[in-house]
Amino acid sequence: MIVEDDEKVRRIVADTLRKWQYEVIEVSSFERILDEFVKGQPHLVLLDVNLPMYDGFYWCQQIRSVSKVPIIFLSSRSQNMDVIMAINMGADDYVQKPFDLSILVAKVSALLRRNYTYQDGSMQISHRQLIFHLSNSSIQYREQTEELSRNEFIILQTLMRNIGKIVPRDELMQVLWNDEQFVDDNTLTVNVNRLRRKIALLGIEDFIVTRKGMGYLIE
Repeated sequence: MIVEDDEKVRRIVADTLRKWQYEVIEVSSFERILDEFVKGQPHLVLLDVNLPMYDGFYWCQQIRSVSKVPIIFLSSRSQNMDVIMAINMGADDYVQKPFDLSILVAKVSALLRRNYTYQDGSMQISHRQLIFHLSNSSIQYREQTEELSRNEFIILQTLMRNIGKIVPRDELMQVLWNDEQFVDDNTLTVNVNRLRRKIALLGIEDFIVTRKGMGYLIE
């Protein structure tokens, strides 16, 4: 979904993405963007900062209140504070205008690969009767459901993409926090333990196994 009030920019971006076989929703009415989002159920949002009525930061918060869908800001505003605000409000990336279309497409593709794993054409992964719903970041076992945080979502997706293989702690930290050097190693342990507790609440014990000195795996 593209939320961009500059019609020329919106059309160029939309046409480029369609050439890469993406389905595109172009928002042209900016009073009810959240309604458009809920109606369209996009897998990724490209969001301008300077918009009529309310700005992109406001709409990012609104979208984040109902979904963990990837969000990329597109903006001519280049102040560090704008980038920091965008990330703190839940954006996944911030692309400054003017931008190279090929780089934007690469970022879109990378975010979609990172956030969604398709199995038999559906947006869910199942193992040991646990169903991981990628579209709404939740896990289900029998009739019970638990919602996951962003970090829990990424950890579980990474582990379930590698069932039977040990995923090193360093790899998980890289996926979660990229090159942030000051993230405490214990922070990963806290996030994994929170995920374990949610899975245990559903009635599945020992779903995530620790290999001391190596990492984690799902057997």
